Amino acid sequence: MIKGAIVVNGYMRTAKFEEITELYEEAAKTQGIELEVWYTDQLCYGFEGDHTPFINEEIKDKQFVLFLDKDVMLARQLERLGLRVFNSARAIEICDHKGMTIENLAYSGIKCPQTILAPLVFRGMYDETKKDSYMVHLEERLGYPMVVKECYGSFGMQVHLVHNRKELREIRGEIGDIPHLYQSFVRTSIGRDVRIHVVGGEVVASMLRCNQGDFRANITNGGTMHHYEPNQAFQDMAVQVCDKLGLDFAGVDLMFGEGDEPVLCEVNSNAHIKNILDLTGINIAEKIMAYIGKEVTKDERIIDL
Repeated sequence: MIKGAIVVNGYMRTAKFEEITELYEEAAKTQGIELEVWYTDQLCYGFEGDHTPFINEEIKDKQFVLFLDKDVMLARQLERLGLRVFNSARAIEICDHKGMTIENLAYSGIKCPQTILAPLVFRGMYDETKKDSYMVHLEERLGYPMVVKECYGSFGMQVHLVHNRKELREIRGEIGDIPHLYQSFVRTSIGRDVRIHVVGGEVVASMLRCNQGDFRANITNGGTMHHYEPNQAFQDMAVQVCDKLGLDFAGVDLMFGEGDEPVLCEVNSNAHIKNILDLTGINIAEKIMAYIGKEVTKDERIIDL
């Protein structure tokens, strides 16, 4: 029997997240995989005085780790100790930082909104007297309205739409020393986008998200889910994004550009799977566990050779 661990955040033990963990546990059983749950607050890791990495011995004998957190340092430590981690630490790191996502897709041919990365500001050093000078660059490049996104964030909660300099000044004053970026506003996709789940290089499920009262389509912000079969261009872009970023699985959010061409919104390395299950009946956990089972078996065969 294949033995693995699922790592989840120990400080987010809400009913919603516990339900998702249970979906993966049940899916693992159907694949003949023994999956042990580890919360991040149960894991103690670091380095000995000679820089030798250490972590709880009990997790080191697993054949893989399904990593559903964003603690990149922890994921990297597991990889150092020889464990196969799904998704990899590097892939999680890239997806968790919206600026890095855009940067790592440069020259890929994948269409994204025009993006300006905010300059680094050290904590407490945002200079109120110089903020207008930088806004000139944003206005010249992007115009209004423009989208302001914190680089770290989920559920669309750290995404803002500003319509003039006054609003831009206010937002910059609030998040001046938080990593963030600025993007052109995709008017053709107001309040709607497509979530496409990709596992092992294949599209396994999708849905249309719509919001009549908000430019963000996220369900958490009041959006609604609808059955949707994306055309080949949307499917191809979602798969290509995952390939370029080295993702085993992901939820890729695409907007509707001019002529309904796909435009990348963002990429979720550990996208929530309950909404798509409720809408379509497709259990992404089963798809992911089946993929992991094949990959682990393949790795073992290579080692045997």
